[in-house]
Amino acid sequence: MSKVIRVKYEKGVLKPLEPLELSEGEELLVKIIVAEERRRLIRRHRGSLGQVPKELLDKFMLEAEEQ
Repeated sequence: MSKVIRVKYEKGVLKPLEPLELSEGEELLVKIIVAEERRRLIRRHRGSLGQVPKELLDKFMLEAEEQ
């Protein structure tokens, strides 16, 4: 299974912002993408090919991050 989730870094720990269906002790691979960098990319390209709702851009960005 592969899934993109949002997390918040607090006091040295990554905390998921949504429930996870994981077994205790399960090992995961984590790819770090700073949300502000992603927002900058969206702002830079939004409207390049016409008007696109931000929600749709967010969906595409999350799908791309899963690749």
